[in-house]
Amino acid sequence: MIKQQLFDRKHLIKNAKKVKEWDVIIIGGGSTGLGIALDSVTRGYKTLLLEQLDYAKGTSSRSTKLVHGGVRYLAQANFSLVKEALKERGLLEQNAPHLVKNQTFLIPNYTWWEGPYYTLGLKAYDFLAGKLSLGASKHVNKSETIRKLKTIKRDKLRGSVSYQDGQFDDSRLAVNIAQTAIEKGGSLLNYFKVNNLTKDSNNKVSGVIAIDQETKEEHTFKGKAIINATGVFADDILQMDKPGSKNRIQPSQGVHLVFDKEFLPGEDAIMIPKTDDGRVLFAVPWHDKVIVGTTDEMVDSHTTEPNATEKEVDFILETFNRFIEKKATRADVKSIYAGLRPLAAPEDDDGKSKEISRGHKILVSDTGLVSITGGKWTTYRKMAEDTLDKVIALNKLPEKECVTEHVLIHGAMETKERGNHLYVYGTDQVHLKTLILEDPSLGKKIHPDLEFLNVEVLWAARHEMARTVEDVLARRVRVLFLDAKRSIEMAPKVAEILAKELNKDKQWISNQVEDYTQLAKGYIM
Repeated sequence: MIKQQLFDRKHLIKNAKKVKEWDVIIIGGGSTGLGIALDSVTRGYKTLLLEQLDYAKGTSSRSTKLVHGGVRYLAQANFSLVKEALKERGLLEQNAPHLVKNQTFLIPNYTWWEGPYYTLGLKAYDFLAGKLSLGASKHVNKSETIRKLKTIKRDKLRGSVSYQDGQFDDSRLAVNIAQTAIEKGGSLLNYFKVNNLTKDSNNKVSGVIAIDQETKEEHTFKGKAIINATGVFADDILQMDKPGSKNRIQPSQGVHLVFDKEFLPGEDAIMIPKTDDGRVLFAVPWHDKVIVGTTDEMVDSHTTEPNATEKEVDFILETFNRFIEKKATRADVKSIYAGLRPLAAPEDDDGKSKEISRGHKILVSDTGLVSITGGKWTTYRKMAEDTLDKVIALNKLPEKECVTEHVLIHGAMETKERGNHLYVYGTDQVHLKTLILEDPSLGKKIHPDLEFLNVEVLWAARHEMARTVEDVLARRVRVLFLDAKRSIEMAPKVAEILAKELNKDKQWISNQVEDYTQLAKGYIM
């Protein structure tokens, strides 16, 4: 069994307070920050990460669940971006095989030229993947397309082009990366909000002042390198560093609708390469549901709980329905979620979505604060490597090589059979089963109509740093994103199990259920 103390919050805080100066302090616990923490600690640096809420609370839990090279960037001839992402896709499948799967995508063809056109483009995709390819693209005839996509619109259908890409569980991966970094000696603390930076006599950043959101205790941590990896909140940290700084982030909102499998009953996903406004739309099987998205709307502000606009919902429904026989309505939506991509803002003021960089950028302030912006989940490891290489080049740290290309993520194991939902725990499955043997009540379902078990709540609190009902239902067992209404019904039981494990009272349980219910209503149409 994993040592419980290893992931115990009090234990982590106690150890963090003992360190006089960190080599690396990372602000932000999304995919970028977690990747940097893992890279840093495996290079041998003393590493601290502080996240104001829960790991992957923001954009990193709200993706399309794809580990991909970015087919759409081929049309823009951005081959270097695609090649980098395809390499990282292959590495991620090797390092976290329990969470990353090889997914077949089909592009339906309704005109004579689409088959040859997409086949040619996807051969380039295959070529760029090299030895890390997940499989060759190919043309699929009409009857085989219908067999694979039972609900596909058949009128004028000529066939499809299939290709392979990766599909994953985003926030489960985030939690597993956090666990890996802690196991290797890092100190990672969620619910620690950085509210100021400290400077030395030369006006160089020398540390952070952070508040423990649970106890309201203030902590000051000193560090040689301070890294701002806060995604769409990066400008907030840059304002702390230098009030009045120009914004460097252009948030772009992506919305997804979740439906029951009846709208796409097979195992294959659909990729719609050209929508009315030039965007790509995906319909992807995920945890016995289908995710359809994403939109790409520039927004002016950022928040931890972005909301979909009516326009975005209409766009997804209208486009999806154009390609399927069984029409989806608002009443069919099981969950709706929005995420904000932290795109690197253009230098001028008229940058549009397609013109703004989809790659990542590393900024160095006059004070020595290092900020990383842009990027995507697939390239989280390379973004971390580039960031730490930059920190080394600035002479903030002694030079040490990156080793994360072949570092296995916590839970890593080959998972061919995904019929049992516990597969996402990888090597931890055996520990959950042991807990059930010790206490059979833990093997009971949290909700009679869903497969999730009481033991998963206990495990989330004891070994996955979950602190709230939302942490469990949104980012550990994912029900908020799969069936928001049912997740509300699960909240009281989850709060009860959490309270017992975290030593909380009845008032805490009541507050948690109320808070979660309000939050989850935002995910219901």
